[in-house]
Amino acid sequence: MAMRVALHSVLKEGREAGYEEVHATVPADLLEALGRAGITNWRIWRSGRHLFHLVDCEDFTAAMAALDRDPVNHRWQEFIGDYVDHFETTDGAPAGPSAEMALGEVWELRAQAAAAGEEG
Repeated sequence: MAMRVALHSVLKEGREAGYEEVHATVPADLLEALGRAGITNWRIWRSGRHLFHLVDCEDFTAAMAALDRDPVNHRWQEFIGDYVDHFETTDGAPAGPSAEMALGEVWELRAQAAAAGEEG
């Protein structure tokens, strides 16, 4: 079953424009590494220094573990570390070592509408 995970990271002061520039086109080998890890989509929104990520994958914990072992991702993390200060941590929803990165879902329109439809 596919899952969608939200993340929140914070940029280093003054690195906002540069972060967007390097994400205009990320390296092809990184796209391949994300695909190998089971990530089917990754979207990022920015508000000031705050980044909000939405990751679609089969298994978030497994995907993060695969990326932790991938030298392509290691190179990217070293590079992008010049821009990103840190990822916020939370109590997270998925189980496993990456759970502290995942934002807990509060509400979904579609889920509530479906539940209301089942009741009526």
